[in-house]
Amino acid sequence: MKIALAQINPTVGDFDGNTRKIIEFASRAAAEDADLVMFPELAICGYPPADLLEKPSFLERAGRAVEEIAAATAGQSIAILCGTVTPAPASTGRHAYNTAVLMRAGKVEFVQSKTLLPFYDVFDEQRYFAPAAARQVFRLGGEDLAITICEDAWNDKSFWETRRYASDPVEELLTAGARVVLNISASPYWADKRKLRFEMLSAIASRHRVPVLMVNQVGGNDSLIFDGSSTAIGPDGNVIALAQSFSEDLIFVDTVAMTGDVHPMDDDEDASIYAALVLGTRDYVRKCGFSRAVIGLSGGIDSALVAAIAAEALGPENVLGVAMPSPYSSLGSVEDSKHLAEALGIRIETMGISSLFCEYNRSLAPLFAGRAPDITEENIQSRIRGNLLMALSNKFGSLVLTTGNKSEMSVGYCTLYGDMVGALAVIGDVFKTRVYSLARYRNRDGEVIPSAIIEKPPSAELRPDQMDTDSLPPYEALDPILEAYVERYETPEDIAARYGFDLELVRSVVKLVERSEYKRQQAAIVLKVTQKAFGMGRRFPIAVKVEV
Repeated sequence: MKIALAQINPTVGDFDGNTRKIIEFASRAAAEDADLVMFPELAICGYPPADLLEKPSFLERAGRAVEEIAAATAGQSIAILCGTVTPAPASTGRHAYNTAVLMRAGKVEFVQSKTLLPFYDVFDEQRYFAPAAARQVFRLGGEDLAITICEDAWNDKSFWETRRYASDPVEELLTAGARVVLNISASPYWADKRKLRFEMLSAIASRHRVPVLMVNQVGGNDSLIFDGSSTAIGPDGNVIALAQSFSEDLIFVDTVAMTGDVHPMDDDEDASIYAALVLGTRDYVRKCGFSRAVIGLSGGIDSALVAAIAAEALGPENVLGVAMPSPYSSLGSVEDSKHLAEALGIRIETMGISSLFCEYNRSLAPLFAGRAPDITEENIQSRIRGNLLMALSNKFGSLVLTTGNKSEMSVGYCTLYGDMVGALAVIGDVFKTRVYSLARYRNRDGEVIPSAIIEKPPSAELRPDQMDTDSLPPYEALDPILEAYVERYETPEDIAARYGFDLELVRSVVKLVERSEYKRQQAAIVLKVTQKAFGMGRRFPIAVKVEV
């Protein structure tokens, strides 16, 4: 068989747009004489639909979309395998099935629902979906196919040390006679996820001596970014076809000759994270119905990196940078922001906040009498800036992109209703040390982010001669502690032993993390690029007593 992998970027709830895209890609595959074209998991409604699945009208619209696709492609000989949602009986206690439908000649010929429903990290499928009651092999074009959906392929006993589920749908279907494994996926990206995915699929292919074809969704939906990277693995475990990462693509695989299209992939980690952030930013802004963004430019590396990402994602003409110097801002920071804006080709405006800050202090002076300046005055400056950015957002219909990184969000080194104001935390899942490496990556073909920004010591510039190290350990020490505690849940004792850090230092960092949960739960959504990001995949109570 000649099978096409149609790696598309659907929008949740956009049935008309998603349907048009599926019909278009199916027609392109048919024009290349493909026997079958595969589309991602839930491609018809978009992934993840979350509580939209509780609306009967949503499920009804998905059903009509299937009919529309089948009717529009009735005159083509190609078969179409596509992910959608179908209603579940009330007896299951769930609203829907996560389903793969195979359409040909204007009709639905085969339906297979998902068996393994993930319920960890960002996944909550057991809340919505009923598992498939049975699995069947489907014969098409002389091939016996094992049609599976994403997690169905993630439970191979030879690959995982610990399995999450008792059953293995792939093994069951192969035992029943299938000789080709097809997997339609919506597998979110994080650093190193592509490598893990290839290794897992390769293990299945080589153990069972069968080809494995996986088509993955691409694009950003809220905090999740899908990398695509659709692939076909031969019976020997080697890649025979590979789609691009972070863009739509259509590739073809011959399951007899075991040949296919192989498009280039950049394995550099900084390159993939940067591409993911660009895609996630572009899709969040545009899928929310906006086209422009506004960013507070401090002259620091975080805002510089966010501006660079936004300019690439939205076009420099759609990005406004705003410098808002206070009495403590250095002249170099303002000049560095101007140089950055010029290099990126974005517009920059300067709005000094010194007079506003003085008015705040004058108004509060009677109530603050006898008390020395402290973090209160620092936060006032940050909140003035947040108000100005939101005013620009409201007036000009632009989304504010926040510039805080994961290190700051972890320990609460950020101001509610100040620098945390905004619609999207572009680098909220990027530790500070990674911010530097991404900035250098952006400068790989020539300086865009000024070297002065990269080389200067990090500072919030909210009081005279302030440095981040006044409040925090150096990021070279802080980030490994945070990564171990936030992403791997290691204990302070284990972290201190692993890295040779003082135990009291580790405990002090952990206390900051625990005390800052209330801030994180009021933050803008974070683009996920690590295995454990703040947000829907990391759920902790706010009012809690934690012993460190």
